[in-house]
Amino acid sequence: MADNADIATEIMERRLEGALANRPRWVGLDLAATECDDCGGEIPAARRQAAPWAITCIECQGIRERRAAQRR
Repeated sequence: MADNADIATEIMERRLEGALANRPRWVGLDLAATECDDCGGEIPAARRQAAPWAITCIECQGIRERRAAQRR
């Protein structure tokens, strides 16, 4: 019979497997956007390398984050 630790481990493993199965398929690929979705300007190469999922330049991302903070 399984104890609580075994049950917890099994639950965590199932959740991890589910999270990995549902992660975006482009993770790890070099598919970084080169143009900001908001302003149309170029996303700097350093930002694309550091955050390949980024779809906005740093300035526009800052604006998005400030707006989101105001909504909370």
